[in-house]
Amino acid sequence: MQLELRHLHAVCRIAEAGSLMRAAALLGVSQPALSAQLRRIERVAGGELFVRGRRGVEPTPLGQFVLDKARRVLGEMDALAAGARAAEPDRPLRLGSIFLVLLDHLFDQLDLALEGREFAVDLEDSVTALTRMLGAGQYDAIVYGEVNGYEAPLPAGTAARTLVAREPFCVRMAADHRLAGRAAVELAELAGEQWMTMVEDDDGGREAFAEACERAGFTPSLRYRIGDRTLYLGVVAAGRAVALTQPTAPPAPGTVIRPLAGDPVTGRIKLAWRRSAVSAQVARQLYGAAARAYLEGVDNNPHHRAWWDAHREAHPVLE
Repeated sequence: MQLELRHLHAVCRIAEAGSLMRAAALLGVSQPALSAQLRRIERVAGGELFVRGRRGVEPTPLGQFVLDKARRVLGEMDALAAGARAAEPDRPLRLGSIFLVLLDHLFDQLDLALEGREFAVDLEDSVTALTRMLGAGQYDAIVYGEVNGYEAPLPAGTAARTLVAREPFCVRMAADHRLAGRAAVELAELAGEQWMTMVEDDDGGREAFAEACERAGFTPSLRYRIGDRTLYLGVVAAGRAVALTQPTAPPAPGTVIRPLAGDPVTGRIKLAWRRSAVSAQVARQLYGAAARAYLEGVDNNPHHRAWWDAHREAHPVLE
């Protein structure tokens, strides 16, 4: 067996994720399959690349050597792909995003802002995947979220602007939930609930939520991880789980959205782009389109309109 780029990619993913389970989810493979692949890589490398530490798996000295070389090789391949893509004439603008509410209105806003330029928008489950694909030239720009104090590392040659500096996460619950009639809900009141998240949560949300629950005196029970919006809403409407949600999320039959008292978990939304592929003018157009798409959802929930009007520091800067 010889090491291939996919093997180097797997080693980097394991190091970035800090666990085989999370790395497998990011790579779209099962954990046993990734474990078997790692063992094969280690046989070629001549020793263990990772050991289990206090914070998950950590590279051994040999692992760190392989990791440094792998990042250098993958960086060169990314630069090659980015350069080749930038040389394409009249190519469409490629925009990537995680699942955000503003996507409901982004396409119309991009049509207006880009003045007839062709564009494509793809969804990813992971902020880590988005930033890597941005560096590889697979995306020209990305829209993504960060939670509480987390900051996603961006590849070299990129720039970023904050679209929404702060928004308070709310809780979506069944319309007949015992707390559905409240104007706001204390997080501690949800201690006995089953919780649900979307497929991937490498934007700092998992850690921020766990810390907020710990401050509220409990450890959350995460039972569901669902990426399909219809199924996600159906599980909540049936009363099987509650879920954190953006405050701009639209209403859905059988569910209600309520703010969490004290805003224990907050997010922000950013736009990042490759300087070699996106001009300053196009970056401004993308920023304006994404900002206006977000603003389309501010009135989806009356409580968020009141919060939004009281927190002008969170607003995007529109020219």
